[in-house]
Amino acid sequence: MIKYGRTLAAGALLTGALVTTSAGAAPAATTAACSLRLGSVTPGGDHTLQTITAAPSASTRLLGPANLYPDGQAHLPTAVRTELVVPAGQERTGLVAIGPRMYATSYLTDGTGTSVVPGTVKQTLIGGGWDDLHKYVELSRSGAGGIVRSNVYALINQFTDGLIARWTVTPSGWKYYTTFGGFKSVKTMVLIGQGSTYDLFLATTNGGALYTVKVPTGAGKPLVTKIRTSTWQGFETLIAEKCGSYGTLLLGIDKDTGTGYLYAVGHANGTATVIKGLGKVPTTFPASDSYFRFYDGGTVLNGG
Repeated sequence: MIKYGRTLAAGALLTGALVTTSAGAAPAATTAACSLRLGSVTPGGDHTLQTITAAPSASTRLLGPANLYPDGQAHLPTAVRTELVVPAGQERTGLVAIGPRMYATSYLTDGTGTSVVPGTVKQTLIGGGWDDLHKYVELSRSGAGGIVRSNVYALINQFTDGLIARWTVTPSGWKYYTTFGGFKSVKTMVLIGQGSTYDLFLATTNGGALYTVKVPTGAGKPLVTKIRTSTWQGFETLIAEKCGSYGTLLLGIDKDTGTGYLYAVGHANGTATVIKGLGKVPTTFPASDSYFRFYDGGTVLNGG
């Protein structure tokens, strides 16, 4: 079982002791070529796939592979890495919690992309304790700066505080567990930047503010920077994909209304960060699904 520690970092969102970076506008990437591949886990344990473009537009939602997980038990899916395989199809790998246990999962698709090659579904137990106190989890695989690393992050409501937890993934398992306190007011977050020594997240608060949270992969505390002060409280889920050389295509999903809105976000630069609303996505987002991003292996997010 994964054990939770209490290595806390002061000065985060709960306390209001925020660190502000220097200002300087950066252009937001708004080209229509930018897109993201939105995935979800349904209550029936199926995967879905839908392409969202910056127009904004949405392709037909594809259902499948079906019945990957037991009905009603899969939650907290991470982004799913895809790799082409011969003669057709993809290898898809990620993390997902099934009930209270976290698993590394993988499968091969056939040429349709919606069916698995028989016998290729694998689920490797990581550990237990993944209860309803966990609000978000993500696996960051990065080769930025020539340094190959993998880190897992979780947002946890624990005791009277909110924690961001970090693990380092090694060939012998998840190690070097560290937690950073002061994040009780965070509603949701999403990975937007991957460096050789850090991961950068966008985080929304229950009060509607938008921040970046830069978490070092080694020693040190997260750097929290204000981006906007209001209007972001409506989204239960954020999905991000790189757009251009320094930007991010951001999808905000409001599960209360089943709607989604797209934004082009420039390189993170405090309150000077450029954010352009691209409009409502013309599709419905079922509230019962758990959403994630499909991405090509080797992609490095560069939003900060």
